[in-house]
This record gives sequence, structure tokens and C-alpha cells, in this order.
Amino acid sequence: MADGAMTATFLAVIGGASLLAVTARRLRPSDRLPSLEGWALADRSLGPLWTWLLLGGTIFTAYTFAAIPGLAYGSGAPAFFAVPYTVIVCPLAFVLLTRLWSVARRHGYVTAADFVRGRYGSAPLALVVALTGILATMPYLALQLLGIRAVLTAGGVYPRGAAGDLVMVALFAGLAVATYRHGLRAPTVISALKAVAVFVSLTAVTWLVLDRLGGPGAVFDGAAERLGGPALLLTPEQQPAYATLALGSALALLMYPHVLTAGFAADGPRTLRKVAVALPAWTGLLALFGFLGIAALATGVRAPEGGAEAAVPMLVDRLMPAPLAGLVFGAITVGAMVPAAVMSIAAATSFVRNVYVEYVQPTATPKRQVRIAKAVSLTAKVGAVAFVFGLRDQDAINLQLLGGVWILQIFPAVVIGLFTARLHPRALFAGWAVGMVAGTCMVVREGFSSVVPLGSGPEIYAGLAALLLNLTVAVATTAVLSRLGVPRGADLTDLPSRLSVRRRPETGANKP
Repeated sequence: MADGAMTATFLAVIGGASLLAVTARRLRPSDRLPSLEGWALADRSLGPLWTWLLLGGTIFTAYTFAAIPGLAYGSGAPAFFAVPYTVIVCPLAFVLLTRLWSVARRHGYVTAADFVRGRYGSAPLALVVALTGILATMPYLALQLLGIRAVLTAGGVYPRGAAGDLVMVALFAGLAVATYRHGLRAPTVISALKAVAVFVSLTAVTWLVLDRLGGPGAVFDGAAERLGGPALLLTPEQQPAYATLALGSALALLMYPHVLTAGFAADGPRTLRKVAVALPAWTGLLALFGFLGIAALATGVRAPEGGAEAAVPMLVDRLMPAPLAGLVFGAITVGAMVPAAVMSIAAATSFVRNVYVEYVQPTATPKRQVRIAKAVSLTAKVGAVAFVFGLRDQDAINLQLLGGVWILQIFPAVVIGLFTARLHPRALFAGWAVGMVAGTCMVVREGFSSVVPLGSGPEIYAGLAALLLNLTVAVATTAVLSRLGVPRGADLTDLPSRLSVRRRPETGANKP
């Protein structure tokens, strides 16, 4: 049971987040008429600092901060795949997000499916891109709630039974109201508190662990005794899985609608380039959380069976004074509020732009689009809460693992489409279908493990294997359709139709 000081600090952090959400409309208020771009993307007005806070707060979720140290506690070295994976994301964001932002701004696109619709002139391809994004996002949204519940339960802050469920509902009710009224501006201002709370609390926990245990060497030596020395190092057999999981996860991350929504809200490509360069600061936080999982082993923390994500909260509860422990638990809770809000906004926007307007009400006014998006966003949060209370935790985790495999299958349509339109939209559709089926079958066959054996060879990430199959089908089918003379849709993006290197003419203005 949590003591009064811990609870008071925890409630102070949550109260601060609620107060910030109320002031969200002061973040560059717009005098424009209501529009989906204004509600979902904050009028594309966020500067470098706000974009860094929002994008980092969206990518690094509460469940990530609980699952990675839990995996380190249970498995050792393989958990640290998340560090290179989030590093790989930075150069990808530097190149891909800036290019996609420029095209989206020029043509008024709000979602990745909007871009696919304009690039290939194919409504069915845009539809599957949008639906895949929504399908992959919903279990991810539910995991934010699971992350909060697991962390707070381990720390003794979460009441048992119906009282705890009411606290969860009340917490997300406030977030839902703020998001409904202010759109993306609400999680943007909350992300500032998230950054301060997480950076301060994690620094304090890490310093205390190192002080109590005698430095990093003592931490790893103590963990090695409990977990076994080899488990703290990658074996040759684990290396292919580690590398492919890091690469595949990085490619998948930028395809999630909530990450693209946060990126589209920037005020320009220059801002996104600055943010991409500064994002590794958040990766440093993730590495420290993984280190705390090792520290939990070294201190002899005994997490419940099947609940390794509780190891770090139990470590915090054991080592830290009650007020600082409350700060940590509050920071992790706020850490879930930012991505949860952005995920619901992104899912709602994809539904409105690429399903409702495309197939149900093509003449919907901007005001009506915003109204429908608000309702869908609210429904998404309610659905996530119902999902958490109605299904086992493992069901949500299994679906989120599948979501990572699924979202990777839209990579060819979105990313390759940024550089060339030579792949036929019907071929991309066929590749997507094959990748979805193959990836799902591989994961389910291995008992919902995202790492699968490659025949009799090494184990690799299932999403990357499915993506390679996806690309093979897309390229082969494009060759067949081109030979048959099957027409393509109209390209409205003004991007080059094939890969090329454009050289500027040697004019006086270009010379030094």
C-alpha cells in the first residue's frame, strides 16, 4: 500500500498534467475556421522544441518504459535491441519525415493514406494503408493503459478491484475531454511535463542505484550472478534476431499513424531535421530504463511470474524515498497520456479522411469532418478502456506484436512511393496482402513470438521476413502488369516518377 507522501506526489504530477491540458488552446491559438488540419495537426505550427517534446513523448511510450526493463530483467542482453532500433529511427526520420512533410503540406495531406491516394491514384490501396494503421494502433493504445496499471499496481498506488478501475476511467476521461476540445494541442503541452518528469525522475533513480550498489560494474556483476553471465551478452545464435528486430522495428515505427501525426504537426522540414538530430536524447532515457532492469536483478527484486514489467517499479518502491517514488510513478503515468492521446487522434483522422470522406460522405464540410473525428477519437479511448478490462493482458500484448508486423507491410507503398512511382498500385496491394497473411501466420505459428526461425537457419524478425516477401511480390507483379499494359492511376504529387539524382546547373548563384 502506498503511503501518503507517495500518493500526494503522484497526484500532484497528474494534476499538473490536467492543468496543462486545460491551457492547450493557448498554444498558438488559431483564428481559422475549424478544420481537420487544425484539430489533428495543430495547424502544422509546432516549432523545434514543441515538436521534439511531442515526437519524443509519442514514440517513447509508458509501456516501452515498462516493457524494456522488464525484458532486460527476464532475458538480459536481447532487451537492448530497443536502443539501436531507436537510434536507426533518427536518420530515417531526418530523410523520410522531412520529404513526406513537404509533400503533405503542399497538397493538404493529413495522413499517410492521403499521400498514397495522391501518389498512385488508387482508393483501394489508400484504404488498406489507412485500415492497417488503425488496426495496428488500437492494441498499442490499449497497452498504454496496461502499462499504467502494471506500474502503479507494483508500486502500490493503484487501488485494487473496482476502485482501481474507476481511477483509470477517471484519468482517461480527463484526457479524452482535453483531446476532444483541443485536439493535438492537448498532448503537446502535456509532453512538456512528461519530458521534465521522466528526465528528472530517471536521473534520480539511476544515481541512487549506482550509489547504493557501488557503480555500473557492481550492478552488472550482481545481475550476472542471478541471471547467468552469458545471458548478459548476445550469443552468436541471438545476433540475427537482435539485428533484424532492431532494423524491422525502426522501419515500422515511422509507419504508425501517431508518429506521422506528430511529425506532420511541425512547422517545416527544417524543424523536423533539427528534431531528428536531437531525438537520441530520448534514446538515452530508454537505455537507462533497460539498465534499471539489470539493476533490479542485481538487488534481488522478485517480480511476479509473468509480470517482469513490474521489476523496475518494485525497485523504485524499495530504494527511493516516498515522494521521489511518487514522482516516478506519476512520470510514467503522464508518459502514457501523451501517446494515448496522439494515437486516438491519428486513428480518428485516418478514419475520417480515408474511410468516411472517401466512401461515406464525400461532400462532408471541414467542420463536420472535425466533429466526426472528435467522436471517433473519443470512441477509440472508450474502446481501449473496455479492451483492457475485458481481455487478458497477454491478448493485448499479442495483438500489439502482430500490429508491428502489420504496420511494416505498408512500408513499400509509403516510403518507396516517396522516391518512385514505378511500382504498380495493384502490385503493391498484392504485396501488402501476402505480407499481412504471411506475417500473421509466422507469428501465430510460433506462439505469438515476433522472432521466428528462417527455415532451418537462424531466427529473424517475422515482420522483416514478411516485408521481404511483400516487396518480392510487388516487384514481380509490377513486371507482369507492365507487360500486360494494365493502366495506373493518376499521380497528383509532383514527385519524380522514378529514382533519379538531380544536379543543379552550375550557375553563378551556386558557386562559392
